Amino acid sequence: MKEKTWLYRVLSAAGSKTQYDEYVKRILGSRQVLARILKGAVPEYNRYSIDEIIQWIEPDIEIADTPPQPGGKNNFDTRITGENTESKIPGEGTINYDIRFRAFLPGNNETEKIKLLLNVEAQKNFYLKYHIVTRGIFYGARMLSEQLNSEFTDSDYDELKKVCSIWICMNSPLHIGNAMSEYRISKQDIIGYIPEQKRCYDKLSVIIICLNETDGKDLRGSLHGFLNTLLSPYMDINKKEEILTRDYGMIMEYELEKELRQMCNLSEAIEEKALQEGFEKGILLTKKVLKLSAEGMNDTEIAETCEIPEENVRAILEA
Repeated sequence: MKEKTWLYRVLSAAGSKTQYDEYVKRILGSRQVLARILKGAVPEYNRYSIDEIIQWIEPDIEIADTPPQPGGKNNFDTRITGENTESKIPGEGTINYDIRFRAFLPGNNETEKIKLLLNVEAQKNFYLKYHIVTRGIFYGARMLSEQLNSEFTDSDYDELKKVCSIWICMNSPLHIGNAMSEYRISKQDIIGYIPEQKRCYDKLSVIIICLNETDGKDLRGSLHGFLNTLLSPYMDINKKEEILTRDYGMIMEYELEKELRQMCNLSEAIEEKALQEGFEKGILLTKKVLKLSAEGMNDTEIAETCEIPEENVRAILEA
């Protein structure tokens, strides 16, 4: 017996409203989705597998929206919790991020980890009253400045973590089509050469991914093909499931046997806890009824005080 994944159920519920704010944030917050975005858009993740990247996305915190069946394979069928999506600094205003999270990479040795701070934003249109890249730089700059007293203290600036702001622009105009650009801090020697390591200044990256479902190019297997399929408001869920599974290796269903066993165990544990709590409450109620009776209250008065039927009072007193 197979069960549909949490992501499938969200896509199915969204239907033609996939690009609506309340749905697109949940869809893009899936580990399966984020791992493919990181692999296809963030250079640091290009050479790693999807399964590896999934494990590096917030590996040490609780999951916000777990599937009804516990024990999903390698956390693939979960939505990330994410960092606090509101950033408020006195005198600098408030930023509300769509999705903000942290992810890791292997370092130079087995025990070292490289930490990146990322956010993903979904835009229904490319042209707004501002340029998306400038907003992306502002968001990234805030994520850098907020690290003081969280990622580093005092003047220990070498502990500053790289931030990456990813903007997914749906329905981009045809003259742009399906495109992707990265804007980052880079070094240019003007006079002479300053021997500075790239990791010391490569701290801010803004990546803009433009999507156009009607572009006409064969994008099968690419990040753009994946996102156009995932976020299409026109494609029905059965077609999406077929393409996402066949061309992108998405897991849209899984065997229930193991999960059902765990669910039964969980149900038994919940039932035992409820019985224990009920037993303890029953003892307390009995003691209260006996005490009130000893103080001279009649059955009716005790029933009103304890908010129980009179026959229950009589049953306790006659036991």
